[in-house]
Amino acid sequence: MDALVDRLDRIRGTVAPRNHNARTIAALTNNPGCGRRGLMDAAGVNKGAVAGQLGFPAAFGQSRFAIARGNAFEAQVKADGAAELLQLLRERLGLAIPEVAYDDLSNVGGNASREVRYARTRSLLARAAAEREDAGTLFDHPMLRLDIAGYYAYLEPDLIAFRVGGRFHVVEIKSFAVIDGQADPGKAAAAAKQSAVYVLAMRELLAELGYPPETVSHNVVLVCPENFANRPTATLVDVRKQLTVLQRQLSRLTRLEKILDALPAGLSFDLAYDADHNATRPPDELSKAVSEIDARYTPDCLGSCEMAFFCRAESAGSTSALGRSIRDDLGGVESVSTVLGLARGTLTPGAGQEEIAALLRTAHRLRTECLARAE
Repeated sequence: MDALVDRLDRIRGTVAPRNHNARTIAALTNNPGCGRRGLMDAAGVNKGAVAGQLGFPAAFGQSRFAIARGNAFEAQVKADGAAELLQLLRERLGLAIPEVAYDDLSNVGGNASREVRYARTRSLLARAAAEREDAGTLFDHPMLRLDIAGYYAYLEPDLIAFRVGGRFHVVEIKSFAVIDGQADPGKAAAAAKQSAVYVLAMRELLAELGYPPETVSHNVVLVCPENFANRPTATLVDVRKQLTVLQRQLSRLTRLEKILDALPAGLSFDLAYDADHNATRPPDELSKAVSEIDARYTPDCLGSCEMAFFCRAESAGSTSALGRSIRDDLGGVESVSTVLGLARGTLTPGAGQEEIAALLRTAHRLRTECLARAE
């Protein structure tokens, strides 16, 4: 895997890599056929900076106020030895007072490298899984990793709680409110999908140590503010469905070696920053490099990928730009102009297009009749 990492480093260029997280992995699995996103995320490319240099800046992302609010709420929940959090875990998981032991894994002896933190996390979780007397209970910001299309993505959940009885629980802290027992459905679904990434990563770690998957509970503890105050509340969220989808989608990702082998030597997304950290890479040259990698744009990308506007412009006139369901219904016909030609009868169907051409002609005839009657 070291040779693969070296190739990805050369593609990224001279800047430090951006880490994968549960949010980006969940977004990646929504469109597993997109080699462009898969490679850029694997290399740690700043997709937002690349899109901006290309003239298609991303129009989404968390605001700095939301990030600040989330950090403040997490700090509150973990303050005073995680007193509030411990109370919630005792209520939801039956965590008894004598069982509490806390390990901060944000760094190891001042070393914050991912590899060192992962090794320390693995050691402590192995000790806890074996139920040794010196085992910990609360693991703050552990470092996990997950195999994504042939390389390791490092992940950092908010916390892992261990309950005596042989089961671990992932704890995810979010700043969106639970009002009268109900959270925003979209935000709750996103939190469940991201938490499933952590559960899967932890199950893989413990599987390497010889423990079965059920050692990590499929019930995630979601901690959010309750009602209109900052008082935290905890809810158990079953992520079995999200785990099934995640595992299936990860298995469909194109292996990075296959993508890399098809690229020209020397390909790089380096933005060539100057001393003032201004990108100097010519947009035309960068666009040519990005276009070397096949993308699979769909309208859903607009809410989850920084490259979406560039890919949308690139796919103009393609049926993929109309959405995945429409593209599939059109039976693999890739061009909108071809679809219109087949519908109007001005194009002769190619091999394998006879059935879809007949359906398109019928749809065109019915549309024409409806419009004529409406006049």
